[in-house]
Amino acid sequence: MADKIIIFDTTLRDGEQSPGASMNMQEKFRLAQQLVKLKVDVIEAGFPVASPGDFECVRNIAEHVRGAQIAALARCNVKDIDRAWEALKAGENPRIHTFLATSDIHLKHKLKMSREQVLELAVASVKHAAKYTSNVEFSAEDASRSDLDFVCKVFSAVIEAGATTLNFPDTTGYALPDEFGRKIGYLIEHIPNIHKAVLSVHCHNDLGLAVANSLAAINHGARQVESTINGLGERAGNTAMEELVMVIRTRADQMQVHTDIVTEHIYPTSRLVSTITGMAVQANKAIVGANAFAHESGIHQDGVLKERTTYEIMNPADIGISTGNIVLGKHSGRHALKDRIAAMGYSLKDDELDRVFLRFKEVADVKKDMFDEDLEAILMDEVLRITETFSLVHLGAMSGNKSLPTAAVRLLIDGKEQEKACIGIGPIDACFRAIADLTQTKSKLLYFSVSSISGGTDAQGEVLVRIEDEGKVVVGQGADPDIITAAAKAYLNGLNRLVFLKRETMRQGN
Repeated sequence: MADKIIIFDTTLRDGEQSPGASMNMQEKFRLAQQLVKLKVDVIEAGFPVASPGDFECVRNIAEHVRGAQIAALARCNVKDIDRAWEALKAGENPRIHTFLATSDIHLKHKLKMSREQVLELAVASVKHAAKYTSNVEFSAEDASRSDLDFVCKVFSAVIEAGATTLNFPDTTGYALPDEFGRKIGYLIEHIPNIHKAVLSVHCHNDLGLAVANSLAAINHGARQVESTINGLGERAGNTAMEELVMVIRTRADQMQVHTDIVTEHIYPTSRLVSTITGMAVQANKAIVGANAFAHESGIHQDGVLKERTTYEIMNPADIGISTGNIVLGKHSGRHALKDRIAAMGYSLKDDELDRVFLRFKEVADVKKDMFDEDLEAILMDEVLRITETFSLVHLGAMSGNKSLPTAAVRLLIDGKEQEKACIGIGPIDACFRAIADLTQTKSKLLYFSVSSISGGTDAQGEVLVRIEDEGKVVVGQGADPDIITAAAKAYLNGLNRLVFLKRETMRQGN
């Protein structure tokens, strides 16, 4: 049987380090549950020592999520490792992931340490982590720019100290595939006790080569790949899990390895990550982009209609994309809706289903055709919302080429209705001005994006905003057939997240 590739997902840790992609505890927990459905092997839940909030998120996931190993990151020092274990200890086969740089450039300019000091600290740290768990991973930060013989020496020593996974990162995305593959082969040949550990890679995408480098590493013997959904991560991001997994599946004849990933959950997971983080997936992105299975050319369309495989090397259904309308309308019942949601890969609590059902009825009343994307937007809007300090009661807007854009907004603020009318550059600007006055916010709008969820003039509009206040950046999301209403919902969702974040910060400070 082909060797299995262990999929280590770091969306909740490295992916969250994308600018503006922070997630709250509820969002991280829901995403962790989705990653279990996807059947990733390891979920890196966070960096517990970084903040009280990160600690609580890791602990919450470790205590309640089953079906995957839960990992936490720690630098090579006692405080980090102790904090990581405190967060992880209730988990199922928890993993402490500790790291230390090995490249001369990092040793000289960042650590101010000699190679001998790095080796000693790496061994001592792994020994300390191994007192808590036998599941210890050691990463040699900036390994691809390190002296390979030194990396071999460090890896051999930490194996003896108790490390069971060795990670060789391309931290700066500098390596080329052939070069990176040869480095992996060199490690396997020159580390005498390498058979006692799993060799892993963690590739960044600065030169657009993260997936290619990961595949090269697999071909030379690496058996764990660290990746993120949609390729999220610092700078240009990380290895995109969906691309890696579908290459392995689609080209099994050449790769001769396999993963346990349930690929039918790839697209729903991608959409969930995009909605939570506000990081939109580019239309032409491989696997999960809107155009990934779209055919504009007449020749291509003709070929696909005659035989799908003429131009499609993957079946959209294999990653969870439905090609037809959902057979539901305003007369459909709760049970039919629940079945359709389950078929899309989502499981809801009764109260969540109640909210989605009510919203579904509202949209179905005004929209002729319902698509999976419409239902998905409702799911994101209703299920991922947090406790609302501000909620929309009524919105009226007027605009035109000969009239002054005006919006009248009524909000429910801490249980009391308040209203305001404002003039703006356009109807959305007027609406945002009214909301800002009513909520007395001084936040700054950093990003605004609007897109059509499906085709037709009655399509729902989806709006994503990113707002900042006192150094805190959050994402707001809203969907509605009326684009001005969708924008108002997105803005209010973001403001509610800011309030939630501030309250959590105060609570953790106490």
